[in-house]
Amino acid sequence: MRILVAPDKFKGTLTGAEAAEAMAAGVRRVLPEADITLQPIADGGEGTLEAVLAAGGVRHETTVRGPLEDSVTAPWALTGSVAVIETARASGLEFVMPTPGTAGSAHCYGSGELLSAALDAGATEVVLGVGGSAMSDGGSGALRALGARILDAEGVELPLGGLALSRAAVLDLSGLDPRLQDVQLRIAVDVQNPLCGPDGAAHIFGAQKGADADLREALDASLAHWARLLLDTTGVDVQQPGAGAAGGFPSAFLACANASLEPGFDLVADLTGLNSKLAATDLVLTGEGSLDAQSQFGKAPLGLANRAHSRGLPVLAVAGRITLSAPELAANGVVHARSLADTAPSLTAAMNDAGRFTADASEWVLRALLSNQSGLTGTLPG
Repeated sequence: MRILVAPDKFKGTLTGAEAAEAMAAGVRRVLPEADITLQPIADGGEGTLEAVLAAGGVRHETTVRGPLEDSVTAPWALTGSVAVIETARASGLEFVMPTPGTAGSAHCYGSGELLSAALDAGATEVVLGVGGSAMSDGGSGALRALGARILDAEGVELPLGGLALSRAAVLDLSGLDPRLQDVQLRIAVDVQNPLCGPDGAAHIFGAQKGADADLREALDASLAHWARLLLDTTGVDVQQPGAGAAGGFPSAFLACANASLEPGFDLVADLTGLNSKLAATDLVLTGEGSLDAQSQFGKAPLGLANRAHSRGLPVLAVAGRITLSAPELAANGVVHARSLADTAPSLTAAMNDAGRFTADASEWVLRALLSNQSGLTGTLPG
């Protein structure tokens, strides 16, 4: 039997690759001779790079400016002439202790440096995975790393960070890297939040970055001012669904480069050849940290489940916790699911030994399928 094991990360416990290995261990207890393909998946945020590397991408590393002042060594990938960058690897929340001070001053300059490194390597297309970011700077830091200048009314260059954008008077693009006009930027997003407003970057995502209520208001005003400056300078209205992802990162490139917003899972699926892998499998095992209501809106495991279901493939799922009902899972093609919370003696045990209980849960769902506990009709291919 050919089995595709393709989980997203179990956030806080297992990477996608680690989850895939644990799931495969559970499968081998039941079907030791199974032909198992491991392919971590992602929805365009954290985990995207890992998925591409697992599919054969070539790893590169570049030392860049972190979201504050410390430097970080950030990995990225090339697959042919396509570069894959995760903004979190250069400008991620993991590099800061979230406070109002960091929330106002954090920036994505290092992400721009990664983009420059990709251009230096000859990339003709760049996939930007966004998510897990520390900044709310509207992509202005990355734009400045690529040659743009942002000045106040006195002609003085502004400090980096989202809060300073409230004083931006001039966006000087004369020194912007001209290669940006020739490369296609595909920005993977899994949210529909606009740049600013009640559902914008600052109000919806600012708190997790350390911004209190007053700072969220101030950052939202700064991003609104940034949107007006981009419109005045380039003629592009960036107040559109998805532009609020990663602290508004997409907005700068929607206005100043050849950029598009695309559903994250679809992008990653294309990069990793997921359709060809589905064509060569009989059964799919997927999962993530939490299968919940949000999972139905563009998240990778149910995106994969739907693709598999459309091909008539049975889908099994394992997750840290599952709040979706059996009918909701079935509507997305999942015939059996098991949570680590139900497999382990306690939630603490599940978190502390996630690999073991992921293997146990994977064994459980496979045995459930093979014993036809759900009343699934027909015979399993293979």
